[in-house]
Amino acid sequence: MDIKVQAIHFAADQKLINFVNDKVNKLELFYDHIISSEVFLKVDKKAAKENKIAEIKISIPGKELFAKKQCDSFEEAADLAVDALRKQVKKHKAKISA
Repeated sequence: MDIKVQAIHFAADQKLINFVNDKVNKLELFYDHIISSEVFLKVDKKAAKENKIAEIKISIPGKELFAKKQCDSFEEAADLAVDALRKQVKKHKAKISA
């Protein structure tokens, strides 16, 4: 799977990028037809607390799945977004295999 991580308006360190890549790669355990994924990491200037946003979009044959989470840290936001995508992937897989 091709994973693109984009940090918007800040420089993400390699540790954060590796963390996000590992999390997103685990989605392939549930559905192996994932074509690519895009991860956008943003800092929301308006919110003082919970100002880290992770948006993840994955492309699968015939469809795109998307999740967006906002938390105190990018790691937590990415973790929750991947969990949401895992549920969507399982639901899609059940739908096409039924």
